[in-house]
Amino acid sequence: MITFSEAQLVAWLSPILWPFLRVLAVFSVAPVFSMRVIPMRAKIGLAFFVALCAQAMLVDQPVVSLNGPDALGTAVQQVVVGLAIGFAVRLVFASVELAGEIIGLQMGLNFASFFDPTSNAQVSAVARFFGNLAMLLFVVINGHLMVLLAVVQSFDKFPVDGRFMQGLAEMRLYEMGASLFSSALWIALPMMALLLFVNLTLGIISRVAPQMNVYAVGFPVTLTVGLLGIAATLPMLEQPVLTLMQQAIDLFATQR
Repeated sequence: MITFSEAQLVAWLSPILWPFLRVLAVFSVAPVFSMRVIPMRAKIGLAFFVALCAQAMLVDQPVVSLNGPDALGTAVQQVVVGLAIGFAVRLVFASVELAGEIIGLQMGLNFASFFDPTSNAQVSAVARFFGNLAMLLFVVINGHLMVLLAVVQSFDKFPVDGRFMQGLAEMRLYEMGASLFSSALWIALPMMALLLFVNLTLGIISRVAPQMNVYAVGFPVTLTVGLLGIAATLPMLEQPVLTLMQQAIDLFATQR
């Protein structure tokens, strides 16, 4: 009869359980992975598969007993680090959507807003358009693979030791918050300059020809120029998104 001791079971389960919790926490928050159309069973199965495949890179992880005093702190640490990684990636999408909000405000399309069930908030059509583009670009630049690589490499920077409070102090997520606004302005600045020039031109025309109804002419002109400007500046969206993604990954990943 084959028998197993408790120490053997812990030695087999511990290297898989803690990465599994961290990956599952990422899948519950990170864009694309956390979509409602993906069943929870699929997320759990994929998280277990990723944790199992990552064992080749996680060779020196400590063994934490499941019924020991450090088990609860270790589980909380994995969930906190995983949620932080997913939140950092979500900030990249928030930056692109903020740029869309700014552009929509300049185009006069902020009244065209609707309820977004994915974020449970009112968003404008331009912001939702930029958010969908960011999601497609995320897949095209292999952002999902970058996130998975960051989760695996985060065990070098935040090893399994149960000290989740120290991990929170070392994450420096506030740097991503500062980059959110600067990157949003970086994305929206060409359109802001173009629409500012259009508004200045319409203002000069209204002074030269007071009899012309600028309000009736201005909105179609601003809308047309805005749509053409968005189409012209879309190829420049890749570099800011890639830079933000790399900054988010560098907060948790270390160079091997």
